[in-house]
Amino acid sequence: MKRNGSVRRVRVSADGQGVVSHAGLGMLRELAQDSGLVGALNAALADTYDGPWIHAPGRVLSDVAVAVADGADAITGIEVLGDREDVFGPVASMPTAWRVLDRVDAAHLPAVRAARARAREKAWAAGGGPDLGGELAIDVDATITIAHSEKENAAATWKKTFGFHPLLAFFDRPEIAGGEALAGLLRAGNAGSNTAADHVEVLEMALAALPARARPCPGQADGPRVLARSESAGATHTFAAACRQRGVGFSFGFPVDFRIKDIVDLIPQECWHPAIETDGLREGAWVAEVTDNVDLTAWPEGSRLILRKEHPHPGAQLTFTDAGGMRITAFLTDTPPGVVPGQIAGLELRHRQHARVEDRIRQAKATGLRNLPCRAWNENAAWLEVVLMATDLIAWTKLLAFADNPALARCEIAAFRYRILHVAARITHGARQTRLRIDKTWAWAAAIATGWGRLRTAFG
Repeated sequence: MKRNGSVRRVRVSADGQGVVSHAGLGMLRELAQDSGLVGALNAALADTYDGPWIHAPGRVLSDVAVAVADGADAITGIEVLGDREDVFGPVASMPTAWRVLDRVDAAHLPAVRAARARAREKAWAAGGGPDLGGELAIDVDATITIAHSEKENAAATWKKTFGFHPLLAFFDRPEIAGGEALAGLLRAGNAGSNTAADHVEVLEMALAALPARARPCPGQADGPRVLARSESAGATHTFAAACRQRGVGFSFGFPVDFRIKDIVDLIPQECWHPAIETDGLREGAWVAEVTDNVDLTAWPEGSRLILRKEHPHPGAQLTFTDAGGMRITAFLTDTPPGVVPGQIAGLELRHRQHARVEDRIRQAKATGLRNLPCRAWNENAAWLEVVLMATDLIAWTKLLAFADNPALARCEIAAFRYRILHVAARITHGARQTRLRIDKTWAWAAAIATGWGRLRTAFG
């Protein structure tokens, strides 16, 4: 019997009971509580209240972050939690959430950042931390957030758009899709891409966001090794000096100009070495060190300049600095020889991995960064912190609950929402307990239940 492609219709009614969607958000809410984020935020904002509060400010801010993780792009998104009181308990209203966001003024913003740092320390101690024996990479990059209405300090950007130009720092966690958001500096739309003072400020905030045991110790060879990576916008003498002063290594993109082009033409063929990937050679790409051919005396002692030439990708447009039909790029680092496996090819691979920050920013834009919803500057600065909280909660959930499940740890935010956060379940009551029963036919039902248990076990 042939099928004609029609779909059998089902009867639809609005009389279901005990059924909830977005049940996976409960994992993030518990994580915010167990990691100490809620309590630390309460302490940070306690002095903004004249008396007792009805909704704790830490709970409200973390709930906004959970809603943002779920896909909300405005404060009204907290209502998705309010509709599920059987699962989440009492949730603040949208006006209450807005008032709490407004309490995070310039005087309290550092305390909110410190609260996030304390939560990170606890999450790392629970098993979500990296191997401190290896190199820890902090990727710094800026992005454009478009404003569609008049907002405080919104301005024309270098891309001829209108909005803001925040500068962000992510802690690279290649084992999951998405790094940890260490710091974010909200800036006006006309802020410069290579403003050294902003890069130094973000670096200081990023280091303060790390647990004390992960921060570099200047002058101590056996301390944690921390690397700051940036594209050429961060390649300033001031930023490089700030990294050296704080015991942080650097790897910056370096502008390619006529001076570099002239050097490329003089490099003998035997001085070019094949570039590498994590699993072998990189076809059609070569690297060469030209430290002795360029005056680097203005940079910190030990700085090295390395070039890469590569066949351009199909459709790529060459520039006047590209030589012999090859795309030329350069980067500056102060990592001495022998530290990174693979010699200069290993250094080039490590620097090229800075490109992962583009994925971090893209996912952050899908997690509340695409829109700064408030009119006032301090409220949008607080919203940026909420976005960073949401990014961290997702990263810690992947690291603690799904580290052994690549399909969940390495999926991007849209897939993570579909598979985990938006899962449907049924609430049942019995034996003085409330149970959340995830649909057993859901492909990731067992992984969610196991991961939820792991989160609770990790924090005791």
